[in-house]
Amino acid sequence: MGLFSKKIGPVFCKETSDTGIFISKMQMLLERTDGEIKKKIEKQINMARYGEIGENNIAYELKNSGMDMYILHDIYLEINGLSAQIDYIVITRQHIYIIECKNLIGNIEVDNSGAFIRTYELSGRRVKEGIYSPITQNQRHMQVLKEVRLSAKGNFVSRMLFEKHFTETYKPIVVLANPKTCINYKYAKREIKEQIIRADQLIAYIKGQDAESAVKSANMSVDEMSRLAQFYLSKNNPMRSDYARKYEEMAGEAAMSMQTEEPVPSNDGREEIIRRLKAFRLEQSRQEKIKPYYIFNDAQMVDLIEKSPRTKEELLKISGFGNVKVEKYGNKILEILSK
Repeated sequence: MGLFSKKIGPVFCKETSDTGIFISKMQMLLERTDGEIKKKIEKQINMARYGEIGENNIAYELKNSGMDMYILHDIYLEINGLSAQIDYIVITRQHIYIIECKNLIGNIEVDNSGAFIRTYELSGRRVKEGIYSPITQNQRHMQVLKEVRLSAKGNFVSRMLFEKHFTETYKPIVVLANPKTCINYKYAKREIKEQIIRADQLIAYIKGQDAESAVKSANMSVDEMSRLAQFYLSKNNPMRSDYARKYEEMAGEAAMSMQTEEPVPSNDGREEIIRRLKAFRLEQSRQEKIKPYYIFNDAQMVDLIEKSPRTKEELLKISGFGNVKVEKYGNKILEILSK
């Protein structure tokens, strides 16, 4: 760092997480449900809360690092059909760190093939299970982030230089946030070991990586760091995040569980419209390999029949029907309603 370089310390460009919003929404949903769906929602809330604790542990370490860095928490990126929910993007003068937080219960073993095995106690018995590799998860995040940044490069030369130096500049890290978790990776390959650290080792790791690179390459200026942080912040789309999708799924299940078998009085020929709408919904869900209520749930079907839209503009006014749904299903729905 130059003698007159401006000191900024850690700066959070986005500190809040969609987790808190998700938990609040799920708690409201919990009050309107019972039975199995209520148990599912309670499980989702508990998992989200546990993950939030781990992310808060990392936030504490970053805030107290004393380093010049820009920090973005819980960023959702999407491009060309690919998506990534990134726990932290940390931009220092030397690197951009992509952090995947894991607040796991139990102990972790990583074998020589890179597989992650978790062992924990449950109701007095020892459970051993494989878990999805956070290294693989972070690799997918890196690819999405790379594609998003490449899309903003205006010419061939800038794209070529970015790709050439990408792996030197962007560093994936898996951070184990639970201080009680022990990790055994003595048989893991070196490139795997180098990406897994504990929360209390995070700042020392970042300082070490930056110090090593400072000898070889120039520092980013504060303005460059800020512009990069603002770029990724501008690409964040919380409405499409994993939390948003999970809430929509659970809300759909809750709506289905509260429906009667026949939501609309079967008079004035409406039973035929109900039958046709349900048949269309079922056929479409099978084609797309999704649950039927993703297309429209029974409550929305009631609204369709009662308001009987005749155009796509009128259909957009129905709750749950945005531009994407109207473009995909609008013509068929309008055709059914017109009969």
